[in-house]
Amino acid sequence: MSIRSVLRHSSLIVLCVALPCLALAALKTDSAKSSVAVVFKQLNVPVEARFRKFNAQIDFNSAKPEASKANVDIDIPSFDLGDPEYNKEVLKKDWFNAAQFPKASFVSSAIKPGTNGKLDVVGKLTIKGKSIDVSFPLTVKKEGSNQVFEGALPIKRLAFNIGEGEWKDTSMVADEVVIKFRVVAAQ
Repeated sequence: MSIRSVLRHSSLIVLCVALPCLALAALKTDSAKSSVAVVFKQLNVPVEARFRKFNAQIDFNSAKPEASKANVDIDIPSFDLGDPEYNKEVLKKDWFNAAQFPKASFVSSAIKPGTNGKLDVVGKLTIKGKSIDVSFPLTVKKEGSNQVFEGALPIKRLAFNIGEGEWKDTSMVADEVVIKFRVVAAQ
């Protein structure tokens, strides 16, 4: 084997080791089939609301989930409780303060195999300018040619200052909130 062949072969090995992200599959989110919702209790009655606009960027490697990553940006003004007056109220300063904080985001820092065929996802959730480390189980399944990512992330709304002033009273609106998501994506 010539020196040139050895160098070329060595360069390919170095390139493959140095760029493992090339095995990732950048997926395109189908927003019509995807959803991000929150479930909370108001006066002990469950309420579900949706964010109508969000952007999920997922690089997924099913053979090596540790190399995968996800970033999600949520458009706060797209929050929909099903009533225009309620929608307007929750965008005010005491709730989401959408004028100052129009986006919420999640950025993964680790994705690894978990139990029962799920993945364990760790990352930073930022809402209303406050970032908190979070973790949750993620289910990934195939539906036709699509990958479907589903999960639920429980949070405490007061940790993100959602519901200030008189709205800190958790007897009116519970502190516990579950962010539920279903992201349908294709290559």
